[in-house]
Amino acid sequence: MRAAGLDLGADTARLAVVRECSVLERMPKWLICVPLVMQWLWLSLRHGGATLPSAANPHLTSGGLVGEGKLEYFRGMGPLARSLTADYCAVFNDGTANEDALRQTMAENGLAFPIVAKPDLGLCGYGVRLLPDMAALQSYLAVFPSGETVVLQRYLPQEGEAGIFYARDPVTGEGRIIGLALRYFPRVTGDGRSTVAQLVAADVRARRIARSPRHECSVQPDSVPAAGQQVRLATIGSTRVGGLYRDGAALITPELVRAIDAVARDMPDFHFGRFDVRYESLRELGAGHGFTIMEINGAGSEAIEAWDPDIGVLQGFRMVFAKQRLLFAIGAAQRKAGVRPIGLLALARLNRRQNRLVDRYPPSN
Repeated sequence: MRAAGLDLGADTARLAVVRECSVLERMPKWLICVPLVMQWLWLSLRHGGATLPSAANPHLTSGGLVGEGKLEYFRGMGPLARSLTADYCAVFNDGTANEDALRQTMAENGLAFPIVAKPDLGLCGYGVRLLPDMAALQSYLAVFPSGETVVLQRYLPQEGEAGIFYARDPVTGEGRIIGLALRYFPRVTGDGRSTVAQLVAADVRARRIARSPRHECSVQPDSVPAAGQQVRLATIGSTRVGGLYRDGAALITPELVRAIDAVARDMPDFHFGRFDVRYESLRELGAGHGFTIMEINGAGSEAIEAWDPDIGVLQGFRMVFAKQRLLFAIGAAQRKAGVRPIGLLALARLNRRQNRLVDRYPPSN
């Protein structure tokens, strides 16, 4: 097993190895999208449908391309998948949930503070907040869009986080892991003299957190960490707030493939997507245990391992191109089996609604 060679201990040690941003991270998003859209259009012509990938996961809204809720994945789970998923509950934000009702809902679902609150209809960590108490939860709900659903989930303290990309051939039934990304949270290391704000400003990756208009750093900016002290700056590990993605392909072992394949088969007609998990150690993850599912993404999942700073821009695009080719192939096989893809206008409406909601979410923290 190659996983043992990647067991480097604390995430902070591995994060310290790379501070620069990858070429893809530095490129404007519109420029990254140009070749991806061109390939999507070519695949649409080749397979006869721009929305064909939505057929990959027929039990999800648009197959998980856009506009689906996190709860759609959880509610379809069987007992195995459910046992490996962090406890959660749903709160419909209609203004009627008082403190007693919230505490009862949390207790019925095994939740206690601190908890993580996130939009059911989420994107890239927007609106995800770690809440320490009831006052923070009520404040969150007060500014969250009315008439929308919030997911409350058990806080997972493990430092390790990974995105495991899974695909299953609808024809042969073979399931495999096609990519694995290791996520590292943004953080700075104290020198005993500089404030957190100064450390952030001097760090190429961490300074992104100061430029993110939809993120609030809960660490006091004028505090002075001791020399060598690691200060974590965010609940989420997204690159938009200075997080780091590393390619963890060496962890794709037969044991991990069997574990993830078993989870995916315990969900209805799930053929393509990414499992975002927290784990205790890289060795345990490679052995196929010691992980907890936070959330799942479907056909719209990104191959985030391509954002590893050690991966060149051409190789990164090849990784994403391969993902899109496979997604269309799975969609084509599903259509042949009788699954009907979503219409283009319906997909556009879902995308518009999601983008409008994201603009209204509270800042992440």
